[in-house]
Amino acid sequence: MTAAQVVFYGACLVMLGSALYVVLGRNLVHCAFALVATLVGVAAFYVFLGADFLAGAQVLIYVGGILTLLLFGVMLTNRIYDLKISTGAVQVFPGAVAAGLVFAVLVWIIRSVDWNAMDTGAPGPTSEPLGKLLIGDYLLPFEIASVLLLIALMGAAMLVRRRTRP
Repeated sequence: MTAAQVVFYGACLVMLGSALYVVLGRNLVHCAFALVATLVGVAAFYVFLGADFLAGAQVLIYVGGILTLLLFGVMLTNRIYDLKISTGAVQVFPGAVAAGLVFAVLVWIIRSVDWNAMDTGAPGPTSEPLGKLLIGDYLLPFEIASVLLLIALMGAAMLVRRRTRP
């Protein structure tokens, strides 16, 4: 077994263990920290697939942004309202049935597809061609999307702004 395989299987074990803790854990803050480990494991899978841009986006957006916001929200809400935040096992049987069906479909897909491996050569960076496309051919849609997101951000800030009454 090579070192890359050991790292891959180690990342698999960490990701599966932390994902199980996210689902089965009782403390919401601990579950959020386990979700951090799960999403970092997904980023590791992207690295193994040679998708460096997706791995960086996974870490920056999900781990760095969304989970940090979630953790601050959970911890600040816990302090403000003096609540014991915990989760309970709700609807275990329907969840187990749905998970079993998804697992069966995935196994069927894996067994029915012809997995002929192609030699595509050494993997290269994926961010360079993506950046050239965003700045070249797709510059106008990229700028339109950025202006729309800016307008949505300004609208959200206007909606949550407190109005003072005279």
